Amino acid sequence: MPSIQFLQDFALIRTLADPRRLDILRRLMANPATLAHLGRAIGQHPAWVRHHLKQLEAAGLVELVRVQVSGGFVEKYYQATAQAFSVQQVILPRAAESGALVLMGSHDLALELLSQELLGAGAGLQLLALPVGSLEGLVALRQGFSHLTGCHLLDFESGEYNRSYVRHLLPDRAVSLVTLAHRQQGLLVYPGNPLGLHSLQDLGRDDVRLINRNRGSGTRLWLDEQLRRLGILPAQVRGYDREAPTHTGLAQAILAGQADVGLGLQAAASQAGLGFIPLFQERYDLVLPQEQVGENSFQVLGELLSGKDFHRRVEALPGYAASHTGELVPLHGKMP
Repeated sequence: MPSIQFLQDFALIRTLADPRRLDILRRLMANPATLAHLGRAIGQHPAWVRHHLKQLEAAGLVELVRVQVSGGFVEKYYQATAQAFSVQQVILPRAAESGALVLMGSHDLALELLSQELLGAGAGLQLLALPVGSLEGLVALRQGFSHLTGCHLLDFESGEYNRSYVRHLLPDRAVSLVTLAHRQQGLLVYPGNPLGLHSLQDLGRDDVRLINRNRGSGTRLWLDEQLRRLGILPAQVRGYDREAPTHTGLAQAILAGQADVGLGLQAAASQAGLGFIPLFQERYDLVLPQEQVGENSFQVLGELLSGKDFHRRVEALPGYAASHTGELVPLHGKMP
């Protein structure tokens, strides 16, 4: 197995844009697994896993590595075709030409709703979201590897979200921030909160296992700062190095008993039937290059964000507020 595989085919982005397939791929990068193993790990029926696994196999991202018979049953083990994948070599076509808007950034449930709305709008446009984290998303946008990104990065000195990071990472680019939603984050715990967790201070307990978000995510950066202020070292937190690439993946890990607690969205906790301890509200923004805002694809996106139907769907997500959804703030220049 090669240590890293460079993905140079735009079609592969479509395959990886589904966070469920990305979660399966990440697990198979760590260890070989069967359909049954994957199903138990992510809380889904093997038939559901098989559907997504076959798409990854057809794309050449996973492969069958072993077949063994156990107790009269044939078990097929699959593994990723590389230890790591890089999309840094992909040169994206214009959104109007490809029929797709590629977003690399932070995972968000309202963003999944926006993708559904875009498909149903009949505009021949698809939103392909790859959950790589807020910081990685801004870097991808700067390098031209995505059409837009989504982030929720708090400047702890100013108390402002995203603007200082955008100015720092895109100092010579005219961009705009468009608010997707405000959302509630907190501690996700097993139903009934059997360990009696109440605050971040509990993460330093010996009997508590954490499932963390991925490095570079806004959630991970917020948690690191809070642990620093509390005087809790990462080494004192059991499971600190275990990562979930999405909020839903984090919730499923707790529901499956693989961890006791994680920092994530209230909406993800509600979907999984978990307990939730609210800690803070944040703003999630889309970051768009201003030279592309006038294009038809971005106009369609903007109309959906401003629509009352979309606002109602966002408000229906537990912990979400849409009162500022669709508001646009230009940076480094004026809107055309």
